[in-house]
Amino acid sequence: MACRTARPKRELVRVVRTPDGAVALDATGRVPGRGAYLCRDAACFDVAGRKKALAHALGTAIPADIEALIASGPDGLAATITAQPPRADGSRPDLTPDTMPTGGAHGQE
Repeated sequence: MACRTARPKRELVRVVRTPDGAVALDATGRVPGRGAYLCRDAACFDVAGRKKALAHALGTAIPADIEALIASGPDGLAATITAQPPRADGSRPDLTPDTMPTGGAHGQE
């Protein structure tokens, strides 16, 4: 968003404004709402913070806690974003291409 370089989606950090207006970091890339992407480069985080680019892209004010995470840069952000843990109810977590089971067509072996 800030540096406008094209990168694979997995190399980007997504910040999302949900339909109810909340702003959050999206570790899965699947949270519904309007998203803005930052590359994991300190200069990109710096530009996004200084120019208020995130607020402009999402069309809403950014909460202080999210602004603090952006100001901490990609290293500080990495400690707070984690993948979703397995669910206690036994349901399957969201599958990503890295974790999808191998097999033939339509999952048949």
